[in-house]
Amino acid sequence: MFILLTGYPLLFRAQSIPKRDSLLKLLAVAKEDSSKVLLYINLGALYESNEPESARLYYNKAGMLSKKINYLPGWYQYLSNYGNIFLTHGNYDSSFYFFEQALAVARQLKDSLNIGISLFNIGISYRERSDFEKAIDYCLQGRTIIDKKGEKRITMQMNDALQVLYYNRAEYDKSLSFGEQAVAQARELKSNAFLAQCLSNVSMSYVAKKNYTKAVEVLEESLKLNTASGDLRVEAAAVQNIAGIFLKQRNYGAVIKNAEKSLALSRQVNDPEGASISLRGLAVAYLQQGQLGKAKEYAMQALAINKKNNYTRELSSIGLVLSSIAYAAGDAKAGIDYNDESMETLETMIKEVISGQSAELEKKYETEKKETRIKQLEAEKNIQALQLRQKNIFNYSLAAAAMGLLLVGLLAYRNYGHKQKLQQQRIAELETEKKLTATEAVLKGEERERTRLAKDLHDGLGGMLSGIKFSMNTMKVNLIMTPENQQAFERSMDMLDSSIREMRRVAHNMMPENLVKFGLDTALKDFCNDINQSGALKVNYQSIGMEQASIDQTTAVTLYRIVQELVNNIIKHAQARSAIVQLTKTNGQLAVTVEDDGKGFDTGILKMSKGIGWSNIQNRVDFLKGKLDVQSDGTKGTSVNIEITV
Repeated sequence: MFILLTGYPLLFRAQSIPKRDSLLKLLAVAKEDSSKVLLYINLGALYESNEPESARLYYNKAGMLSKKINYLPGWYQYLSNYGNIFLTHGNYDSSFYFFEQALAVARQLKDSLNIGISLFNIGISYRERSDFEKAIDYCLQGRTIIDKKGEKRITMQMNDALQVLYYNRAEYDKSLSFGEQAVAQARELKSNAFLAQCLSNVSMSYVAKKNYTKAVEVLEESLKLNTASGDLRVEAAAVQNIAGIFLKQRNYGAVIKNAEKSLALSRQVNDPEGASISLRGLAVAYLQQGQLGKAKEYAMQALAINKKNNYTRELSSIGLVLSSIAYAAGDAKAGIDYNDESMETLETMIKEVISGQSAELEKKYETEKKETRIKQLEAEKNIQALQLRQKNIFNYSLAAAAMGLLLVGLLAYRNYGHKQKLQQQRIAELETEKKLTATEAVLKGEERERTRLAKDLHDGLGGMLSGIKFSMNTMKVNLIMTPENQQAFERSMDMLDSSIREMRRVAHNMMPENLVKFGLDTALKDFCNDINQSGALKVNYQSIGMEQASIDQTTAVTLYRIVQELVNNIIKHAQARSAIVQLTKTNGQLAVTVEDDGKGFDTGILKMSKGIGWSNIQNRVDFLKGKLDVQSDGTKGTSVNIEITV
């Protein structure tokens, strides 16, 4: 039997990543900020399964830029994703290093979800090294945190990883339970790419339970789904698992067909272990068909890969296959030699496990021994201290009473000071809360008034003007006018049309209809198009991760007003030729960037600015509890970046 399970680490990624060409276009014009870090991360994720070297390149760029601009969330994602590449290629020491570094950064950020993910990923690394005790310990620590967060996509990945863990421990009922949960969650989330992986993995539990029909059924579904996603690593695993089932059913022709396909795929994604397993399957199938030459050829290729990469489990398995081939060819000596080598490799593996367990037990014994000795010494020390206290109790009693009175006085004074400090802090908090409440009331009142005025203008004055136009058109038919009066009448009609258009423009600016109906992304896109058509400024609008984004109306209106004010400032003051408006949503963070190529200004004057426009922007950012960063240079223009949590 030969199998392959695709057990990747947990990665907290956006539900959908834009296409590669779209990301590369954005990358070409991106500034050196957090948005560019996320572009590098998303590009690496697109390359990771089929072109790991390209993924490494983009992840490295994300890491270097995160370090340069001190962007810790980007540094965390670089560490997690880079550790994943090492894990999937069997470099467990490196994967440990990167996952542990990621855990340290997550704790520094106080990001509980990513702390749970990092703990779980460390557990997966232990699983791949067959250290199941530590694997379960770390995975359960991570699971406790992740379950509290209710992130369905992460929970789905976690259940798939747990099914692989329990499969490796030969606990097939548990493995099947977690696998079926992962499959159901992937179907609910319509995550076809991940569903293909889950189905491939759960098939092995069906095989272990001897339900071959169900195993083939889910593997065929996995291959069908993977056609769309194009993950060659998952496809290689699914095809290899189908070959394993046919091997159990002694259908050697089907084994050869599927093993050859999985071999080609494994080589394409640079997976030597997968290639070794496929070669072993081909060797077994040709052995059973009596084609000993081909069987030995494939077995020797597998042996070379296993020796080069020190795959001890596969070395033991391929040794038994070579032994069987030698016996079938009548070479008893070679058969015995290969069998002995296989048994020696197996014994070495067992000794390593036993040695590791013994070392762990000795370590625990020595630790417990030291702790017992420390407790004994502490007990003896306590007895001596008690005797000494009894001898000097009378002498110390008076001093203790005096010190007690002094301590009570100090504590009372300290308590009084602490209360004063708490009162001052509470007053400051109330003042801040009052200020935010007042700001919220002003902003909401302003928007309500804008909405009312826009509606009155559009429905009231607009209706009246349209009625006047209709009446005048009707009158025109019934009147006989001189050429001069005809010309004056036409000019009046043109002025009336201009008045109607101007009234509609004012009403639209007060409350854009697209913002209410279609959301922030569409409203900003239309706003930028209107500016472009006016000829006042060339505005390039970009949005990332907004396809499925849901933003409440208050936040959307506030951000729209901020962008509107910033663009108007560029037109009035910057003397710019072009500007960029970028809206990005990722990992619960919404970022707005507005940049221009104008003359720039000294940002220090903003602290002393009493202008209404800048005060409106600052008050709205404070209302959203966001972060505002302004960078300006006389030769490069101005960049305003706003980040809020949604």
